[in-house]
Amino acid sequence: MTGWQPSALPEAIRLRARLNAELRAYFAEQGVLEVETPVLSQAGNTDPNIASFSLGFSGRTEGGPRTRWLRTSPEYALKRLLAAGVGDCYELGRVFRDGEVGGRHNPEFTMLEWYRLGWDHHRLIDEAAAVVNRALALVGRAARLERIAYRDLYRRELGVDPLRDDDASLRSALGDVQIEPEGLERDDWLDLLMTHRLQPRFDPDTLLAVYDYPASQCALAKIRHDPAQTESPVAERFELYLGPVELANGYHELTDAAEQQARFARDLDRRAARGSEQPPVDAHLLAALTQGLPACAGVALGVDRLLMAMLGTPRIADVLAFDFARG
Repeated sequence: MTGWQPSALPEAIRLRARLNAELRAYFAEQGVLEVETPVLSQAGNTDPNIASFSLGFSGRTEGGPRTRWLRTSPEYALKRLLAAGVGDCYELGRVFRDGEVGGRHNPEFTMLEWYRLGWDHHRLIDEAAAVVNRALALVGRAARLERIAYRDLYRRELGVDPLRDDDASLRSALGDVQIEPEGLERDDWLDLLMTHRLQPRFDPDTLLAVYDYPASQCALAKIRHDPAQTESPVAERFELYLGPVELANGYHELTDAAEQQARFARDLDRRAARGSEQPPVDAHLLAALTQGLPACAGVALGVDRLLMAMLGTPRIADVLAFDFARG
């Protein structure tokens, strides 16, 4: 039988082990607790752009649902721990997303996610950059940190205002990039501008933190309204790029249970409009938010993407012992 060999070279497998040890050493030094949370959940991810794997449990469920969902992130469980008083914590483990396979994607991959009580997204940017630079030091590299607001990035590089310009202006800014427009919404055009026009230009030796996204892209972040100004509200989130590679996504976390429930409902409406599966919302998370989630910021970092950057490879298979084709 062919294809039994690893997809990664032994050097990459050893580097992953060194990176895992370095990450754990950093958080131990910072007094951030390592935790483990379930890979199987009663709820799926309602995000319209993420597909969850599901499976059927054949044993006794004690009244619980038989269908369980593989986590796309440990976020909901970690927030339940925060609400229970665990304090600053992190998890380093496997997550799963259906339909995502390619040069930079694998259906199962490794995520590092951590939460800091009392922090906002700006403070967390500094720590995320420090974590990445600690990893890069393993291969003799370093990257300088640059920050820019989402709106300022689009204005500076493309001459468009992502918060106010109409969809036609956004489409025009794509230039010679040809995209079939049917079914695309405003946020889709903004994402296409990021992936096709902006990311390819990012400096490979710079950690670029893009912060304060349009409120329509809030995900699980707080939305900031300034009644003293006429500017559009923004979501207090950031994405961290090393060159053209997106490494991390962080939020000044939403703590309002009613708002979270409303966002879940909006997600499901969008999924219904697309004919996508309707996973159950996480009632445990809503109960934890109702009990009280402490003010905090959290970030998820793709460990495989980080390893790709460390090794200078565009292929995720090069950093996985066995990629999807060989699993």
